[in-house]
Amino acid sequence: MSVIEQAVEVDVPVRTAYDQWTQFEDFPHFMEGVESVAQITDTKLHWRTKVGPVVREFDADITEQTPDQRIAWCSTSGPTHSGVVTFHRIADARSRIMLQLEIDPDGFVEQAGDKLGLLKRRTKGDMERFKEFIESRGSETGGWRGEVKQDKT
Repeated sequence: MSVIEQAVEVDVPVRTAYDQWTQFEDFPHFMEGVESVAQITDTKLHWRTKVGPVVREFDADITEQTPDQRIAWCSTSGPTHSGVVTFHRIADARSRIMLQLEIDPDGFVEQAGDKLGLLKRRTKGDMERFKEFIESRGSETGGWRGEVKQDKT
């Protein structure tokens, strides 16, 4: 299992950054290798990714979501992974977004990419592209303000 941590500061308020991150279907605009994300329900997502010649489809559940603070998820099919993204106010119009991923690379291509540091570099690039995406727009494409409570069982 690999742990990847990345942070980026963006020149938008926390609410704007958070609301944009809840627009999962926009992820292909800034996440390399993500071909599509379909939001099936408020807490269920279906992903299609392509890394080199390898196409993967998988489902993920949002396990916790608190507006303007945190979104956590874990895969329910396909490659094993989970993650959390947190949002921190620096100033009225500046925020820090912190991402932590735990990934168990599936298959030779993913394992080799992980060992070469490609997953970390890709994640860093994704965060930088998110910064460019939200700052160039100046506002979010939408937002979901619902809350998902962490299941403590």
